[in-house]
Amino acid sequence: MEFSTNHPILFVLVGIIIAAVVAQSVYFLVKAYRRAKEKGMDMKKINKTIITAAIFTIAPAVSIVITVLALSKSLGVALPWLRLSVVGSLSYETIAAVNAASGMNMTLDDFAKGMTAEAYVTVTIVMTISIMVGIWLVPLISKKMQKGLVSFEKKDKKWSDILQNSLFIGMISAFVGYVFSDVSRLWLAKDGLFETTVKENGVSVPITYTATSGLVPVCVMAVSMLSMLICGLLMKKLGWKWLNDYALPICMIIGMASAIPFTYLFGGVVA
Repeated sequence: MEFSTNHPILFVLVGIIIAAVVAQSVYFLVKAYRRAKEKGMDMKKINKTIITAAIFTIAPAVSIVITVLALSKSLGVALPWLRLSVVGSLSYETIAAVNAASGMNMTLDDFAKGMTAEAYVTVTIVMTISIMVGIWLVPLISKKMQKGLVSFEKKDKKWSDILQNSLFIGMISAFVGYVFSDVSRLWLAKDGLFETTVKENGVSVPITYTATSGLVPVCVMAVSMLSMLICGLLMKKLGWKWLNDYALPICMIIGMASAIPFTYLFGGVVA
């Protein structure tokens, strides 16, 4: 039987896992609601909070759906649906999938043309096991780390803020470096073309990119940053506080749409 990334059995397995996660969420919601009643809390405020939280969950969900659609071409629908329904994000899932493909001397474009069961299992392991490290570390080190940060903040709040901001910037820098990783094609290319090889069915196949193709993700990032800046200015200058919950999906859509003209302008794979 030929392997398919959208085989019904994959949707059944993913559906079971997601159903368990949803059931757990509903269970704790009901328990918390009943406990609030027992404590005599204002149920009007509780109900309003639940409704408000449900409404404002729609905006982040839009960005998740966009991510599932973006990855579905290469990985099918089931795996991105699972990853982004439990613990996952566009930046992590894409990089994890690309790194797994790179380890097999392949690209996501190669997966879109056809993926073997072995390659699919490899990508799935990289995308799922790796992200679980954070879950395992939380009960082991988070308490000690939090105590250390609180203690440091009491001694020197200024340097404590600098430390935490530096950690955040360091994390972002890793993703920014990934965006600029292919710009080197401009200097390594010969006659405007950059040649490399990928493996298809275990056979090394030459592939050629235009020298300027590495500028596509850089330009997309610039457009996304500009879009977020405009959203920030609208919130600050016009008082559009509601935009805070929709800025991310809006900027994602604009950034992804801008990739089309940039790819046409700077080129990509040479046939």
